[in-house]
Amino acid sequence: MKYQAFMRDGLLLLTLLVGLAGVVGLSRWLDSHRPPTDSKIDEEQLYLNGAMAKRISLGFNGLAADWYWMRSLQYVGRKIIDVPDNVPIDNLAQLNLKLLAPLIDTSTTLDPEFIEPYQYAAVVLPAVDLPEAIRITRKGIAANPQAWRLYQHLGYIYWQQRDFQAAGEAYEQGSKLPGAPHWMLAMKAKMANEGGSRELAREIYGRMYEQAENAKVKEMARKRLLQLDSFDQMDRLRKPLTVFKARVGRCPSSWKEVEPLLRALRLEVDSTGAPLDPTGTAYVLISDGCDLDVDPKSEVPYR
Repeated sequence: MKYQAFMRDGLLLLTLLVGLAGVVGLSRWLDSHRPPTDSKIDEEQLYLNGAMAKRISLGFNGLAADWYWMRSLQYVGRKIIDVPDNVPIDNLAQLNLKLLAPLIDTSTTLDPEFIEPYQYAAVVLPAVDLPEAIRITRKGIAANPQAWRLYQHLGYIYWQQRDFQAAGEAYEQGSKLPGAPHWMLAMKAKMANEGGSRELAREIYGRMYEQAENAKVKEMARKRLLQLDSFDQMDRLRKPLTVFKARVGRCPSSWKEVEPLLRALRLEVDSTGAPLDPTGTAYVLISDGCDLDVDPKSEVPYR
C-alpha cells in the first residue's frame, strides 16, 4: 500500500510539473507571437480609478495615495526625458499626458487631505487639461476648506487664462481663511488693475516660489522669475538695435557692432560683446540681427 501511495503521489507530482512546464512554455510562445499592440491603449489599462482603488486598498488609503502620487511624478518624468531642460513643467502641452489627471485624481480620492497633488495639478494640468485642473483644485478646496494655498493655486489657474475677475475672487476667498497672508487680499485689487502686467506676474511667481512645497513647482516658479527678468533685459536691448539700424541703415551682424551702445545700458557682456541673460548665457541675435532672444541652451525658459 505504501508503495502504491508513493507511486500515486509521484505520478501526481510529475503531472503537475509537466502541466506547469506546458503552461510556462505556452505563455512564452504567446508572448513571442503576440501581434503588435497600441502602447497608448496598454498604458490606459494600467490604472484603476479612484473609487475602485479605494475599495481594494483594504484601509491602507494613505499608502495607496502615496503610490499613485509617485506614479504621477514618474509618469510625467518619463514623458519629459526628451524635453529640453529649460522648458518648465507648466508648459508641457505638447506631451501626451492624458493619464496625469486620472492618476492625480485617484491619489486625492484615496487621501483627500493630501495637499501636494492638488498643488502640482494646479501648475501642470492647465496646459494639459484645463477643466480637470480646475475641477481637481476645487475638489481639494472642498476636502480642505481651511487650506488657503489651494485658493492661491486656483487664482493662479484663472490668472493664466486671463480671467482676472475669477482669479481675484479666488484670492479674496482664500484671504478670509485662518493663517492666510495679507497679500492674498491685495491680489484682488491687483487683478482688477494690472491683471496682465509683468509686475503682477513677478509677484505671483514670487509668492509661489516662497510657498511651494513641491520641488518641481518651486523650480518652475524660479525659472519663470528668470524669464521675467530676461523680458525686461530684452526690452532694453532692443533700443540699441533700433538706434543702430536708424544710423547705419541695416541691422547689426554681430553684437560687437553695437557694443558702444550697449555700454550705456551697463549690462554684463561676454568676450564677443554679447550681453548676458540673468543666468550668464549670451543672448543671440535673430531676424538677421534685427531682434534678439535667449539662447535655447540657456536656463531661462525658451519661448
